Amino acid sequence: MKANRRTDTKPELALRAALHAKGYRYRKDFRLDLPLRRVRPDIAFTRRKVAVFVDGCFWHACPDHGSRPKNNDWYWSPKLARNVERDRAADDALAHAGWTVVRLWEHVPVEDAVAAVIAAVGTPRDAPSLPCPPTAGTAL
Repeated sequence: MKANRRTDTKPELALRAALHAKGYRYRKDFRLDLPLRRVRPDIAFTRRKVAVFVDGCFWHACPDHGSRPKNNDWYWSPKLARNVERDRAADDALAHAGWTVVRLWEHVPVEDAVAAVIAAVGTPRDAPSLPCPPTAGTAL
């Protein structure tokens, strides 16, 4: 299990690249010490208080694609159930602290994931408005 990454997974990298290309700036794997517990969202928009998690189908028991190993069910069933419980506890702690939580499955297309994040975050802070016309005598 050491080879399983906690951060910088392929779906997470694809989502971050798409958000960055659209002008969104964020913190990755940002540690939040909340009153109820410590939480590390995959992507955090700290000023807007939006936490984004990209959950793997196996580790977080996706209802569509999550599968249980046939061997060692005595080990895997409680482990995967604890992962889901930990996710719910993190969601509750973030909501209690005033954060908006966006949970995405790894199988969600990047475009749909970006749309869900944008719906929660709003427009990017540094998005350019209409370009300013050059004034006389100024160098570009």
